Amino acid sequence: MLCRAALRSLLCTHLGYDNARLSFGAADGGKPFALVDGRPVEVGFNVSHSGRHGLIAVAPAGRVGVDLEERVPRHDLDRLIEAVFGPDERTDLAAVAGDDRIRLFFRLWTLKEAVAKALGTGFSVDVSRFEIPQAIRSGESRGVLRIPQISEARWQLTAIDDRRFAAAVAREIGETIR
Repeated sequence: MLCRAALRSLLCTHLGYDNARLSFGAADGGKPFALVDGRPVEVGFNVSHSGRHGLIAVAPAGRVGVDLEERVPRHDLDRLIEAVFGPDERTDLAAVAGDDRIRLFFRLWTLKEAVAKALGTGFSVDVSRFEIPQAIRSGESRGVLRIPQISEARWQLTAIDDRRFAAAVAREIGETIR
């Protein structure tokens, strides 16, 4: 796949090693990690693709997750909203209709999936247990999320939206936010 080749190239450039020395392992939850000469290296990365488009994130330290979704109408939208969103998120989604509802749904969906991928659990974690910060639900592109019942980490969330796609990055952050 093109995304995998691009990821290898980005990691080799970031780490300063040639392609022959880079390999990958997988943690218990299936999240991949990079190895150089068979040893794990401190770099976070994640890949997502939708249709013919892809998104890659590389972080020098800490966990990172990304998601990319093409904005297409879904026949099971109401069922998904009930399954993956918290009460305030469901209220926000109920307050909008048509294209605005689809736009908000995919914004929230990609942010939640990016967090789940960063955690390394995928959707084995119940993402309805946490809610995307109100500022991001209301249109801000960045915010901080903390999920004490799941992880002690704090997450810098970034929503990347356009007319056709919704995308998100969740990056683990330390005590200071830049």
